[in-house]
Amino acid sequence: MERLAHQLGLRTNVTIFFWSAGLMIVFLLALVIAPEAIGDFFADARSWVVTNLGWFFILGVNVWLIFLIWIAFSRFGNIRLGPADSKPDYSNLSWFTMLFAGGIGTVLMFWGVAEPILHFASPPYAETEPHSVEAAREAMGFSLYHLGLHTWTIFTLPGLAFAYFIYRYDLPVRVSSVFYPFLKDGIYGPVGKAIDIAAILGTLFGVAVSIGLGTSQINAGLSELMGVPDSVFSKVLIIVVLTAVATTSIVVGLDKGVKVLSNINIGMATGLMLFVLVTGSTVFLLRGIIETAGIYATNIFPMAFWNDMMASYTNDDGWGWQGGWTVFYWAWTVTWSPFIGIFVARISKGRTIREFVLGVLLAPSLFTLVWFAIFGWSAMEIDGIGEVAREALGANAGQIAEAVGRGPEFAMFAFFENYPATQLIQGLAVVIVAIFFATSSDSASLVVDMLCTGDTEPGPVRQRVFWGVSEGAVAAMLIVLAGEAGLVALQQVITVVGLPIFILVFAMMFALLKALLAENISGVKVGRPPDIKNT
Repeated sequence: MERLAHQLGLRTNVTIFFWSAGLMIVFLLALVIAPEAIGDFFADARSWVVTNLGWFFILGVNVWLIFLIWIAFSRFGNIRLGPADSKPDYSNLSWFTMLFAGGIGTVLMFWGVAEPILHFASPPYAETEPHSVEAAREAMGFSLYHLGLHTWTIFTLPGLAFAYFIYRYDLPVRVSSVFYPFLKDGIYGPVGKAIDIAAILGTLFGVAVSIGLGTSQINAGLSELMGVPDSVFSKVLIIVVLTAVATTSIVVGLDKGVKVLSNINIGMATGLMLFVLVTGSTVFLLRGIIETAGIYATNIFPMAFWNDMMASYTNDDGWGWQGGWTVFYWAWTVTWSPFIGIFVARISKGRTIREFVLGVLLAPSLFTLVWFAIFGWSAMEIDGIGEVAREALGANAGQIAEAVGRGPEFAMFAFFENYPATQLIQGLAVVIVAIFFATSSDSASLVVDMLCTGDTEPGPVRQRVFWGVSEGAVAAMLIVLAGEAGLVALQQVITVVGLPIFILVFAMMFALLKALLAENISGVKVGRPPDIKNT
C-alpha cells in the first residue's frame, strides 16, 4: 500500500486511507446490489436499538451537557487549548459563522419551518390537541430541544477533547488521539486505526444523509421556481454542480474557502430571517422571540428527561414518539460528531476551555432559538393557531402543513408563498441551502483528510479532492442506483452505527477528565512520552 500511495502522490496514513476508502466502496456496492435486504436488516436492528437503548441516548446527551457546564465553570476552565501564550486564529465573528455553517446550517434551513409545523399538527404529547395554542408552544419547545443546546453538546464534547489532546499533547489530528490516557502507544496500533476508520465512515455516511436532505430541498425549490422536475436526474445534476463548488473551496483551503463561504452564507441567512421578521407579523414575532426563550428555559428539563415510558401501554410500536424523533436525531448527529468536533477543534486553537464550551454551546443555540422563533411562529400563524383562527382562515388553514405532507423539503418554499417578492426570496433560499451544502461538504472533506494524515496542515490537493468527490459520489450513487430504498436503508444504518459511536463519545468524556485531573495535580502534561512520533 505504501508503494501505491507513493505512485498516487498521497501523503497520508495508508492503512487508514485505503481501509476507509475500500470499506466505503464495499458498503456502497452492497447497498446498491441489495438495498431492500440491507434496509430490512438494519430496520430491525434500528427497532431493537430504539426500543431497548433509546433511554441510553436520551440520558447520555444530558450527562454530557451537565459535564460540559461543570468543566467550563470549574478550575479547568482557564486551561488554554494550546501553549499558554497562544491566541485564537479567528475573530469571534468568523469563528461563530464557521461553527454555524460547518455545523447545522443546512439542517436549520430544512427543518426551520417543517419541524414546528409537524409537531404543531401532530403533538409529541398524546393529550395535547393538534393546532392548539398549547400545541404551538410544545412545537417550539421540542424543535429547540432537538436543534439547540443538546445538538451542540454532541459536537462540543468531542470537539473539546480533540482540541485538548491535539494542541496540548501534540498528538495527531485523529479521533484515536483522544484515547491516549487509556491506550497510550496503542493509538498508533490496530485499535487506534480501527477507531479512526470507524470515525471516517461515520462521517462520510452521516454527511451523505445531510447531502440527501439538502439536494431534495434544492430540487423542491427549483421545482417551485422554474418547474424543474423532482427527479433522480435533477438531484444528481444538483449534486454534481455543488460538489464542484465544494471541491473548489477544498482546493482553496480552510482560511480562504470555508471562511469566505461561511461569512457570505451566514449574512444571507440572517438577511432572510430579518426579511421574514420585517415583512411578517413583526410585533408578534418580537414577542415570540422572548416568549420562546421562556418556553425553552422552562421546558428543557421535562423534555430532556422525558422517555415516554408509558408508551408501551398506549402505543402499538412500544416506544412512542421519541423513537422516530429524539433518538434518531441523537444517533444520526453523533455519527458526524467526529467531523464537526475536529472541525471545531481546528478553528478553536488558542481559546480557553471556558471560551470553547460556552461559545460552541451558546452562540449557535442562541441563533437557532431566534431562527425557530421567527420561522416557526410565522408558519404556525399562517396555518392558524387555535380553533377560532383556523375557522377564520377557512380553506387556507393548514396550507403549510399540507405542503409538509408532500415532504419536509417543500415546507420552506410553501412558506415563502405568503410573503412579497416570493420568487426572489425562494431563489435566495435555494442559494443559501446550496452554499450551506458546499460548506458542510468541504468542511467534512478537510476533516476526513486530517483524520487520515493526522496533521492540521492540508494534504495534497488530489487527496482532499478525492474525499470531496467521494461524498458527492456516495449521495449520487445512492440516488441513481438504489433510489429511495437506498436512502432509507442508509438512515437505518446510521441509527445502528450511531450506537458504538455514541459509546465512543461517552468514553471521550472519561479520557478528557482523566487527563485534566492529572494536569491539574502535577501542573504539567503527564503520560505523553516525548519520543512518540506523529505517525
